[in-house]
Amino acid sequence: MKHWISIISLVFFAACSQQEQAAPVTDLNSLARDYLFLELSMGWHDNGHVDAYFGPEDIREKANETQLPLNEISKRAARMRDQLEALGPETADPQESMRIDGLKGRLVALETRIALNAGEALPFDEESRRLFNSAAPDHDAAYFENILNDIDELLGGEGDLSERVVSFQEQFVIPPDRLADVFDAAIAECRRRTLLHIDLPENESFSIEYVNDKPWSGYNWYQGDARSLIQINTDLPIFISRAVDLGCHEGYPGHHTFNALLEKNLVQGKGWLEFSLYPLFSPQSLIAEGSGNYGIDLAFPGNERIEFERDVLFPLAGLDAAEADRYYELQALVAKLDYAGNEAARDYLNGSIDRDQAVQWLIDYALTSPERARQRTDFFDTYRSYVINYNLGKDLVANYIERDNADIDERWKRFENLLSSPMTASDLK
Repeated sequence: MKHWISIISLVFFAACSQQEQAAPVTDLNSLARDYLFLELSMGWHDNGHVDAYFGPEDIREKANETQLPLNEISKRAARMRDQLEALGPETADPQESMRIDGLKGRLVALETRIALNAGEALPFDEESRRLFNSAAPDHDAAYFENILNDIDELLGGEGDLSERVVSFQEQFVIPPDRLADVFDAAIAECRRRTLLHIDLPENESFSIEYVNDKPWSGYNWYQGDARSLIQINTDLPIFISRAVDLGCHEGYPGHHTFNALLEKNLVQGKGWLEFSLYPLFSPQSLIAEGSGNYGIDLAFPGNERIEFERDVLFPLAGLDAAEADRYYELQALVAKLDYAGNEAARDYLNGSIDRDQAVQWLIDYALTSPERARQRTDFFDTYRSYVINYNLGKDLVANYIERDNADIDERWKRFENLLSSPMTASDLK
């Protein structure tokens, strides 16, 4: 009799064990809670890891109380990836398939950040692939020479080209006492144009602060419930064109819009709790930064931006618009040098050049001032390969949104869909 009881017990416990192993695999929402616990546990070790969180407070409390060591977070993340792999593509509809892929990408990024925090050295491109599911193209100095020649021809004059560019741009600095008026007007126009095409929650809002001593020029801190805090760094002079840049990128239709739509459509609409947390070093950032930069051109197509800035922002800033046309020609050419920043970051973080050489590269090939170049290297130190998300991200988003020569209405529809979905870089490609 005891023999049969033992056999029955073994069968019972084996079945229970199988159920315990299977449950997290088949219940994505339960797995999402476990995932949030891991990300918030990482945030306890690295206060820059979690960019925004507006999920269940009990998960954050548990993470803070438990204080998992980094190696345990990494082990649990690897196990969770195995569980997600076991689901297979045939078990999910297209949206859930993207959700599963997105979770796996986030977990790879989490394990990578833990490795970096533990001192593991990864080549720049390998790091960016693991964190953001993408690697930027590699351009040598010759790639930028033709652009530099065009800028030289536009400006004329003699002497160092970077110094001539910086000197010309100084005519278009917003006086500090007029910053608030200019930015308020710029963000209001970005918002007005966005709301013509995208329905945002009725209670959405933002506040704006002017700060100092940061490695970035602007930042959106999403608070949840469709609210954001937008901070503008005033360490360095701010050019008139940056008002629309930052108003769109940080606000409408950029980060504030993106986060509000994710919260509305995925967290509240579908109950996908993983989107109540934004891990900064994850594939989501390529979509966030890419859409933030692309949203500028989407909101102000053609010459509409130039006309708005010249007619509205220039007078508010007290600037002379006589050289505005040449200023915008210059800005368009300088934008083609964006990838020069990636090259400086890649070589600097790979150890092929030191900080002074990185600064000089940025001066020579990004045509920036020494002060801004130093600030950029501070950004490299803090955010590392994150720099690829701005330019590569914009290019990938633009290619996706504008495919098949889509008209402006179709572009807005695709843009809203992108900002309301679990898509990552691999979906854009």
